[in-house]
Amino acid sequence: MLICITGYAQIKTGAEQTEKYLSELQGKKVAIVANQTSVIRQTHLVDSLLKLEIPIQKIFAPEHGFRGHADAGEHVLNGLDKKTGVPIVSLYGKNKKPSKNQLKDIDVIVFDIQDVGVRFYTYISTLHYIMEAAAEAKIRVVVLDRPNPNGHYVDGPVLDSAFTSFVGMHPVPIVHGMTIGEYAQMINGEFWLKNKVVCNLKVIPCEKYTHNTPFSLPIYPSPNLRSDQAIKLYPSLALFEGTIVSVGRGTSTPFEIIGYPSFQDSSFSFTPKSSFGAKYPKHQDKICYGYSLSDFGEHGIDNHKGIYLHWLIGMYKLNTQDGFFSNAKFFDLLAGSDQLREQIEDNYSELQIKHSWQDDLNAFKQIRKKYLLYDDFE
Repeated sequence: MLICITGYAQIKTGAEQTEKYLSELQGKKVAIVANQTSVIRQTHLVDSLLKLEIPIQKIFAPEHGFRGHADAGEHVLNGLDKKTGVPIVSLYGKNKKPSKNQLKDIDVIVFDIQDVGVRFYTYISTLHYIMEAAAEAKIRVVVLDRPNPNGHYVDGPVLDSAFTSFVGMHPVPIVHGMTIGEYAQMINGEFWLKNKVVCNLKVIPCEKYTHNTPFSLPIYPSPNLRSDQAIKLYPSLALFEGTIVSVGRGTSTPFEIIGYPSFQDSSFSFTPKSSFGAKYPKHQDKICYGYSLSDFGEHGIDNHKGIYLHWLIGMYKLNTQDGFFSNAKFFDLLAGSDQLREQIEDNYSELQIKHSWQDDLNAFKQIRKKYLLYDDFE
């Protein structure tokens, strides 16, 4: 259940509105795409549906696994859910798209995962492959919608198709400003699935939600997004993953701090350690110097209405050694092209860089409008 900030009515997620989708599942053989965020109030969706005698045949698990215990980028293994005995099929690793055999005898797939509205967050890539496989097998997909904690703005470079990957599959900006249900409609409507197949899709919208509704997620959407602040900073800080800079993986505040060992022009420091969600963190067991961004924003987290590049540009300029972009290929995949990296290397200002995005952003916003289910921020 989502907890809204004081003064706003409580949001009701798609999953909570069982009366709107149970008829889609009764008497059908059902597969569930879910993780630890897939809850109806305090009970997991799988547990709730089993109690309602919905015949769940299998669970498809995204990055981080069904219960959310896998590290970022770690292959998730197939197995059985210990609590229910339902078979789990991994959709992260070599098998990102359900096979025909894995969908054999399945009548309907339910997708219910909390997203954070960022292009390189891989749950929307999993959504793509689920919809594609279902369309090819002529299986119905029911998306139980959830609010987008970064749904109150659109920003960032739009992906160049030459840089398509699992961390960026569609020509959208880094922050797309859509819920996962709205995004599913866009995937269908823009014919982004292979061979332009169209998925038999049903979206169960949230109640009492708009793109301006502030709220707090009570369950971490992944092991390294542990606070509202980290979720808001994620679109800006994740770009550092392709550089020498640590974003705090292996500490108690990932995606709220940045630093690296040779940058000592700072009194703030942290030491990444092997830990839950970060088995092999960047600069493990080394002291990193940099900045804490935990209190960034004059008015708190809701002041985040754009991608911030000044930390990235500033760290690049302060770097005194070659190789700031330690994994330039990955940085380009996250950014959606090589343009941002080249602009930083060519000493473009933040204002110049963001201005270069505007034509593509304006075009995307016109497309986005066709698929919105909720009142917008503009």
